[in-house]
Amino acid sequence: MNLTDLLLPTYIQLLEALSSWLEKAKTEFPEDESEALLKARLAPDMFPLSSQVRFSCLQAQEAIFRLGRRALPDFLEQLAREGQGAGENPGSISEAQERIREALAFLKSVTPETVMVAVDEPVTIKLPNGMTFDMTNEQYARDWALPQFYFHINTAYAILRAQGVSLGKADYVQHAFAYLRPEMISDC
Repeated sequence: MNLTDLLLPTYIQLLEALSSWLEKAKTEFPEDESEALLKARLAPDMFPLSSQVRFSCLQAQEAIFRLGRRALPDFLEQLAREGQGAGENPGSISEAQERIREALAFLKSVTPETVMVAVDEPVTIKLPNGMTFDMTNEQYARDWALPQFYFHINTAYAILRAQGVSLGKADYVQHAFAYLRPEMISDC
């Protein structure tokens, strides 16, 4: 298995789930209340839902560029800035859905040849605060890219759940139902 065989389906499945959670919020709450959810946070020092959506999209796309040894494009830099400033400018659920659609379109366009890398090749992560991390592609995928993505996806889920959106585990792992034995479907 190469790294994109692991990363791409994970990113696509959970971004599609995130989109469905936002749709559920939109249907369960009046428009002004559903839009207000974008400002909700789990804790005062955490980013709001609007940031978590943008950072989820950012993390998924950033990993593909890093593993493909390609410079991060301007649109990802813009997405990062939007996420950082989303506390003051959360945007709308429609805009959040558009970021998800853009990320999904990009991820679905990636071919294995785009990101054919040796798992033991080095990759360096430099953060804006000056911290630098050196790891291999495999370590990056396992210890950085997936945990960063899951953090933002899980935080978005938790914010929506804490705000009263009727989400459950089935909403989180909706992609797993593709593997359900046919005879079990009537039991659900």
